[in-house]
Amino acid sequence: MSEDAGTAEPHGLDRGLTNYGDRDFARYLRRSFARSMGISRTLLDKPVVGIAMTPSGFNNCHRSMPELVEAVSRGVLAAGALPRPFPTVSLGEVFLNPTSMMYRNLMAMDTEEMIQAQPMDAVVLIGGCDKTVPAQLMGAASAGLPAIQVVTGPMSTGRHRGQRLGACTDCRGFWAKYRAGTVDAEEIAEVEGRLSVTAGTCAVMGTASTMACIAEALGMSLPGTAAIPAVHSDRLVAAEETGRAAVRLIQTKITPAEVITRESVENAIRVLMAVSGSTNAIVHLTAIAGRLGIRIPSERFNEISDETPVLVDLKPVGEGYMEDFHAAGGMGALLRELRPLLHLGTVDVEGRTLTERLDEPPGWVDRSVIRAFHNPVSPVGGLVALSGNLAPDGAIFKRAAATPELFESEGRAVVFTGLEDLSRRIDDPDLDVAPGDVLVLQNAGPHAAGMPEAGYLPIPKKLARAGVKDMVRISDARMSGTAFGSIVLHIAPEAAIGGPLGAVRDGDRIRLSIRDKRIDLQVDEAEIARRLADHEPPPAPKRGYKALYRRTVTQAPDGCDFDFLIGEGEPR
Repeated sequence: MSEDAGTAEPHGLDRGLTNYGDRDFARYLRRSFARSMGISRTLLDKPVVGIAMTPSGFNNCHRSMPELVEAVSRGVLAAGALPRPFPTVSLGEVFLNPTSMMYRNLMAMDTEEMIQAQPMDAVVLIGGCDKTVPAQLMGAASAGLPAIQVVTGPMSTGRHRGQRLGACTDCRGFWAKYRAGTVDAEEIAEVEGRLSVTAGTCAVMGTASTMACIAEALGMSLPGTAAIPAVHSDRLVAAEETGRAAVRLIQTKITPAEVITRESVENAIRVLMAVSGSTNAIVHLTAIAGRLGIRIPSERFNEISDETPVLVDLKPVGEGYMEDFHAAGGMGALLRELRPLLHLGTVDVEGRTLTERLDEPPGWVDRSVIRAFHNPVSPVGGLVALSGNLAPDGAIFKRAAATPELFESEGRAVVFTGLEDLSRRIDDPDLDVAPGDVLVLQNAGPHAAGMPEAGYLPIPKKLARAGVKDMVRISDARMSGTAFGSIVLHIAPEAAIGGPLGAVRDGDRIRLSIRDKRIDLQVDEAEIARRLADHEPPPAPKRGYKALYRRTVTQAPDGCDFDFLIGEGEPR
């Protein structure tokens, strides 16, 4: 009745049998309960493809999940294996408190453990919303089983008074106008119902779309699938083909560790720069790579940025939307333009090298959306890493979304000591603030607040109404990938653990230099040390996941992963 363990590796439902001290009984019991699900004996003998599915009534991005699971299952069955969908934590970006970032690692742990604990020969990961794709890739990288990603896809745009709208860059633009008094309450209520009109992730090159492009650049998803709109029939075709590809992975045994390498991570950074993608992607890609012991130094990150032009003209920094990127040629067209800069020997989940993929005949390209290498949107990449005495371990700046006139600037600090302080005082008519000042938010990093997307500090209402559209803003928080502005993020170490950001006081002078890639507090080092001498961290949660998070989460340069989950490998 049992398979001879000495002649063949267990597969399908025979993998990882529950240990009752009697292997044959464990197999008999498992198959008996599997039969209760109405599965034939023929299918019970097939290889098994797990499908990590993430539907939730609190995740609008995943509204199409049932259709995608069905399509993946069709592909698995057609290729001769048994599909077994299973749920994991699902993270809906705007429905979580205090922030979805706090729960990314929980989802990654759930994904890893369920892949390892349940009997499957390969796994398909279905996600889309900002933290779900990185969480799934982190978990799959650690689990070590053959894995492939398929994303839910971006929304299609809506319309408002003749203008195309896409979440969430346009929602921020309209909200800024509302705060400035140029849009009234009636219109903002109309816009609310026209920003997000289909299933899918944000319609612009925000975090979700950036991570979809990164997954494809890494080689973890099928070529050409990153940008297919959620409501397009090809999204279901891609899901079905992903199911077939997962069955092929059972034969090839290609694991994430063979796909996610130093070279493919550098390729993904190139793509991040060329699409002028989300700052959040840096934290997520760092965490994914970190699971396999890969670390890209900030110096190398800046080299790649300075060598890589922005080629994709999409919001939040350009004009188009993800549906335009797909129609313009998508990732295939972009990678061909970047070919001279890429590591072409990397291997994807299909076992093909990047050279083999790019040697295929190119399709039509819309050059208004995907520029030629010699005619870029910008000659340098969209993001840079900063250092300086305010960020000894690093910070991030999205220069493609910022005001060039502020790249080299110095201003007076206006300090907010936390999120509550910011909320209470930012619109106070008596706030002592001027257009040339630097808004500073402290205690919004991973330890203090879970690192929410609060780095997009609003322009104080009295300045917004006076026509001020941008200011230098700095924090240890993140910002949405759909946001824009001259904003320094991810300052490390964060204020809550005694980082220099916590030493900033109202009236201090802060200098930003994108040319030198520095952010500096113009205060004597001895005075900074004196101010930090009596620092006390905020009270820590005493129980549950939040307590685990506080004890073990790393800083942004290490991906905000848990310290016990970072993989061994290259020296850190």
